[in-house]
Amino acid sequence: MFYSKKLKKFKKINHCFFSRKNGFSKGIYKSLNCGRGSMDNKIKIRKNLDFVAKKMNVKKNKLILMHQTHSNKVVEIKKNNYKRKIIADAMITKMRGIVLGVVTADCVPLIIYDFKNEIVSCVHAGWKGTYLGIIKNTITRIKKLNSNNKIYACIGPCIAKKSYEVDLKFYKKFISKSNKNKKYFSKKSNDKKLFDLRKLVTDELLKFNVKVDQVDKDTFAQTSNFFSYRRSNKLRQKDYGRCISAVCVR
Repeated sequence: MFYSKKLKKFKKINHCFFSRKNGFSKGIYKSLNCGRGSMDNKIKIRKNLDFVAKKMNVKKNKLILMHQTHSNKVVEIKKNNYKRKIIADAMITKMRGIVLGVVTADCVPLIIYDFKNEIVSCVHAGWKGTYLGIIKNTITRIKKLNSNNKIYACIGPCIAKKSYEVDLKFYKKFISKSNKNKKYFSKKSNDKKLFDLRKLVTDELLKFNVKVDQVDKDTFAQTSNFFSYRRSNKLRQKDYGRCISAVCVR
């Protein structure tokens, strides 16, 4: 389990970037696989989510996950919708005792806290969602609830630049949007680049004067701590687990 040094100081919220340890799943999903969309045993996934809810000090029906689609969609969680299926890549809430969760396996899990207004958010920020504006949309939605803010964010464990190899088509997609995006890439070979997703997400947050800190861990390289979509692909495994990151207002 990993924590933001900045967010840890705020007594009114509880948060955690969970590792893959301390769960019930077996095999390639060992052990705290929280991906309901994975092909893991559903009973084991439920037990894993129960463990997370207990650690976050809420009942299991108060742990809210999204059906994530790499979109830029943000949903505010309220009393009238928290029991429904949430199709989004970011959630925000002012409700107490509701835990927002995001599952990842290389993408950035992002936890956000508006200190002045006691609003929390969790964001699934992969390259696609970030490219489409998920971070801008989330911060804008928080500011819509109250424009007088003091916003903090922590970027959790994700794939590091040295592990994130992309092709020239991917590179050109980003450059066509803005030439400034070149700074997120370095050359690996004539037809491959290395991509810095963590820096891209950090810069997107800084545009909105968000105070940012990092849990600077590489999900691809740290096999015993994290699940990784790319590592599973490289090993030709049939599927992969997902780690969970969670936040709530106490």
